[in-house]
Order: sequence, then structure tokens, then C-alpha cells
Amino acid sequence: MSQKNNSTVATSTVTRDLRQLDTVTDNIYESIVVISKRANQISVDIKEELNSKLAEFATNNDNLEEVFENREQIEISKHYERMPKATLIAIDEFLHDKVYFRNPAKEQE
Repeated sequence: MSQKNNSTVATSTVTRDLRQLDTVTDNIYESIVVISKRANQISVDIKEELNSKLAEFATNNDNLEEVFENREQIEISKHYERMPKATLIAIDEFLHDKVYFRNPAKEQE
């Protein structure tokens, strides 16, 4: 999960008009389910990416001096803390039609 396309996503809470969220699905609850599942996917991707970057700094011996002196690890952590939350990214993707979803129950009708 690269952060190349998240520059337009707000990093703090934004008040949303619910009528914008249900225009695609015609059901606010279905829209919320789609957004929450996408947010979970994004969260897992970000967590895996962060863990892989932090794995480079893993050591077998715990030395307090090394923990406090590792500036690269601190910068990586700060970068991920400043990123928008997975839910905000998922909402932005949903509103800009970047999320593919389908409802098998509706397809059968």
C-alpha cells in the first residue's frame, strides 16, 4: 500500500453528507458495509507495510539506549502516525468510485 495517492485525503475527521454516501448503492447501510470492508483491507495493508519496515530494526537483545537512539525507526513511526486513517482513505475511494464491490443478493433478482 503506497501512499502516493493519499495526498488529497484529509488527515482529520470531516463531516460528511449522508446523501452522498448512498448515491451509488441506494442504501446507506450497504455503503457503510462497503466502506468498512475496504477500510479493513487498507488497514491490513498498512500494518503489513509498517511491520516489514520495522522488521529491519529488530534486534535480539533489548538495550534501552539503542531503542531511544534509533532515529530512522522514529521517523518511520512518525510518518505512519501522520498518515490519514484507513477509514478516511476508504471513504475517499468510495466517493471517487475507486472501489469495486458487488452484492450477490441484488444480482440474483
